[in-house]
Amino acid sequence: MIFYGLKTCDTCKKALKALEAAGRAPEVLDVRADGVPEAVMADWLADLGPGILVNTRSTTWRGLDDQQRAQAGSADGALALLQANPTLMKRPVIVSDDQVYVGWTKVVQAALL
Repeated sequence: MIFYGLKTCDTCKKALKALEAAGRAPEVLDVRADGVPEAVMADWLADLGPGILVNTRSTTWRGLDDQQRAQAGSADGALALLQANPTLMKRPVIVSDDQVYVGWTKVVQAALL
């Protein structure tokens, strides 16, 4: 299991704590410090689409101009934005058994805990 998140994100902290309490020991990668390989991000965007992976409710999103926001509508544009602004990614992204989970919703919790 690989856990992509931010060390400072409250949701990521909560998710990681719950996973560890359930006996899971994910490999943790900080998207800001460690980054996400471009090929991995491209695969996620192809499978999930930019609407799932780009966090349009984030502070980072609010700091983008209209042209950058429009760019997020396509997979290639979203890839460029996410590579330049890793905090724009919805988080956490958890990869477990070749399955990709985005966020820490009740559905994700039920699948992983």
